[in-house]
Amino acid sequence: MNARYARKTRLGTVAVAITSVALFAAGCGAEEKPSENKPAATSASPVQGSSTTQGSQGAEEPKETLALLKGQKGVELAINSAERDAGGFLTIKGQLKNSSGSSVLLPVEMRGDETEVIKHGLTLGGATLVDSVGKKRYYVLRDTDGRPLTTTGLDSLGPGKSTDVFLQFPAPPANTTEVSFQLPTFEPATLKLS
Repeated sequence: MNARYARKTRLGTVAVAITSVALFAAGCGAEEKPSENKPAATSASPVQGSSTTQGSQGAEEPKETLALLKGQKGVELAINSAERDAGGFLTIKGQLKNSSGSSVLLPVEMRGDETEVIKHGLTLGGATLVDSVGKKRYYVLRDTDGRPLTTTGLDSLGPGKSTDVFLQFPAPPANTTEVSFQLPTFEPATLKLS
């Protein structure tokens, strides 16, 4: 009788422990108050994938364009923001668009030629910022596995289609107000930093 009672008690304790861990893990991601600085969940999802297109959405508010870089075969990169954050990073956001009348394979040169970046597929990992006053070049940041902190999964764009993109760099010093943005196969552009 004691062995059966002990087994039931242990099973009950294990069940309570597993339930507690599951509830704790589920509650860890919730925020009590939504942050005003975070974008809505629907606007964050197009950043990661290339298959999401904005060309078919009609009622989207127009974005300010800081720079428009022209690439090969009608591909353009419109940069909409270049913002520093308190953590010492500079995040650039924009749209990669196919302005031609036919589907375009995106150039693999955009990812750069570093071995660590190449193995993570077609990205914007080859982009750089050049601070001509400070005589410094900044490369796209990488995570601990070598993946560039930029939009991934890029491959092609249909005619007239676009996809949201982002790139993250180390922030230049606060007194640097202007940098040259360079992406392989695209013309360089000057960006004013906020």
